Amino acid sequence: MSSPDDFDDARLREELSVFGLSDTEIETYLALLAQGEASTSTVADTTDVTQRAVYNIAERLDERGLVRVNDHASPTTIRALPPGEAIQNLSDRLDAIRPSLEARFNETQPQAPEIQMVKSRETALKRLRKAIAAAQHEVLVAVPADVYHEVETELRAASDRGALVFLLLGAVDEIDADGSEFAGTADAVRYWEESLPLVYTVDDQSAMIGDSDLVTGSHTDHEAVTVSQSDLSGSILGMYFSAYWPAATELYVTEPDPLPKRYDWFRQATLHATLHEQAGVELYADIETQTGTLLSGPITEIRQAFVEPTSNDFTLETSFLVDTDEGVVSVGGRGSFIEDYQAETVRLRRRSAVEE
Repeated sequence: MSSPDDFDDARLREELSVFGLSDTEIETYLALLAQGEASTSTVADTTDVTQRAVYNIAERLDERGLVRVNDHASPTTIRALPPGEAIQNLSDRLDAIRPSLEARFNETQPQAPEIQMVKSRETALKRLRKAIAAAQHEVLVAVPADVYHEVETELRAASDRGALVFLLLGAVDEIDADGSEFAGTADAVRYWEESLPLVYTVDDQSAMIGDSDLVTGSHTDHEAVTVSQSDLSGSILGMYFSAYWPAATELYVTEPDPLPKRYDWFRQATLHATLHEQAGVELYADIETQTGTLLSGPITEIRQAFVEPTSNDFTLETSFLVDTDEGVVSVGGRGSFIEDYQAETVRLRRRSAVEE
């Protein structure tokens, strides 16, 4: 709950101006709040405004529901309404125009991506934590190893709600060889002994990239940039999966999900299909494409570069080959253009269970 000290005089005047009050109106209103009720001459003396001007101002404040002018008294007095009542009057006026404003409002997407500079460690970590907390499908994070603990809680929460988590650690001096500490926090973890750029990407919609020194605290003159646009976010993710991820050392990979399992995120389906394939499980896929086509059949090949050994033919290729009734077709995720189909959902099953 706010206390009276939360707003100094300058801040209070600034907030009142938002409601269209002039400086003179604000001075008069504050004077009336302090006096409760006063004659126009008393207010004029307090505010150094002419008595006639006070009367005109009081009428405008009356129209806004902030004061009441008693012009039947002699002399005329002005009474400030209780703040709760005054605020309700302002709120009622705003509510009254809401239907008209909504009728005129044309909801559109922003015409340009939002790009913001980040210049402090605190802000960078705050943006990073907030982005991870908002992830619904996937988050990729690249941070210095000694900063990992700053976002561990958020990464674990993202993993708990089913998001796919890729973690890349830079500037690693020592590392636990089995990577067991990352169980439940990330699906795949890699590390590099050298320093790496600071990065996150979330759900192919938002991203940040900058100098990792920004969060290590070793320098203060470095910056990061956040973007909220799918093409820019995708470019940052693509850079990491094509340049830094392959060069880093694999440290930890999660266990495959129990089957059957339905996925709304194609990269997540690809990762777990790969893990099952590596465990010797023959898979059957039921796929709904973005155009509504339903595909079913055994998965004959998986192409990916998330875990070792990689199996893709070109950088960033992530796809299935599925043997359907109409022949073998290739299936990729949203935005894929080489594959025959783009998947909306994927359900993985054991092939043996289908045949039974």
